[in-house]
Amino acid sequence: MSLKARITEDMKNAMRSGEKDRLGLIRMLLAAIKQREVDERIELDDTQVLSVIDKMIKQRRDSVTQFEAGGRADLVAKESAEIDWLSDYLPAQLSDAELDALVQEAIATTGASSMKDMGKVMGYVKPKAQGRADMGALSARIKAALGG
Repeated sequence: MSLKARITEDMKNAMRSGEKDRLGLIRMLLAAIKQREVDERIELDDTQVLSVIDKMIKQRRDSVTQFEAGGRADLVAKESAEIDWLSDYLPAQLSDAELDALVQEAIATTGASSMKDMGKVMGYVKPKAQGRADMGALSARIKAALGG
């Protein structure tokens, strides 16, 4: 079953069980997927759907930071719940050791030697870690490995 079909099935289940908050989030996710399909005139595969989910999680993490700064615990709880629900669609996260190994493999394969090669390394790593690691944290690891 494709990821998109699984999301649609979860929407039906949320409707049946009366989970209004979760249903709203799933509908928002499906709308974001559909919007991207219409904009690019393609049918999204699982990798592309994962990138949409990653983007939505990143937006919610940014919102949590802002709401914490503003002292809005109610909104922090809502956004955190949405992050948890969206994370259910992501594949298993890579461990620290796996991330370090991936970064070292990318540096060796691309021949990167300085911060100028950051783009090459990210280009190599991103498809392999999409949906399985926080790209901001991964970028920081690459910078550290390149001596940035």
